[in-house]
Amino acid sequence: MVTLSLGPDELLTTTRTVRKRLDLGRPVPIELVRECVEIAVQAPSGSNTQGWHWVVVTDPEKRAAIGEYYRRSFAAYAKSRAFAGSLYEDDPERAEVQRRVGSSASYLAEHMGEVPVLLIACLEVPGGKLPEGNQAGLWGSLLPAVWNYALAARARGLGTAWTTLHLVYEKEVAALLGLPPEVRQGVLMPTAYYTGDSFKPAPRVPLDDVLHLDTW
Repeated sequence: MVTLSLGPDELLTTTRTVRKRLDLGRPVPIELVRECVEIAVQAPSGSNTQGWHWVVVTDPEKRAAIGEYYRRSFAAYAKSRAFAGSLYEDDPERAEVQRRVGSSASYLAEHMGEVPVLLIACLEVPGGKLPEGNQAGLWGSLLPAVWNYALAARARGLGTAWTTLHLVYEKEVAALLGLPPEVRQGVLMPTAYYTGDSFKPAPRVPLDDVLHLDTW
């Protein structure tokens, strides 16, 4: 498969969340998804356990069912104070950015079930029970691999979006896909070819606002 000519810095700074520009009508070859997962699993995992699992959903009925669970979860989220589109209302510049984010997130919620590939990244957890308290060490064995997947997809002309709202219905989705109890879901990545190619670094808060040297 052909990959884009992107240097490391360009790849890292232009791998954006794609929602409205996902091509819902163009099939994605499973071979291309496999390539992305092959790169994903080069990520580190705690004690080299490699306990990740990758569920690739292309069946139209299953995608539609997952999309409906996502839509329901999003509907509740959109009414909450945490909704991206409602944040920073006292800052006109950031509020406009958040409004666009909210709009594109709403679009994805309505069309999630139509995206050609839904990839669910999972982690094998002994007994299926998540530990209490800080879980950074646990999910640190999965999330870097998911980002590897997003980068590999970008390099192959595919768009992705990092989403977790479906986890409100994790048990229902697990039953739909036949997941064993010890496999827990971490991220849902809709994957499709994207329309347009105007990806660029996103606006971010000034680095000195978040960088701390030796002390807070």
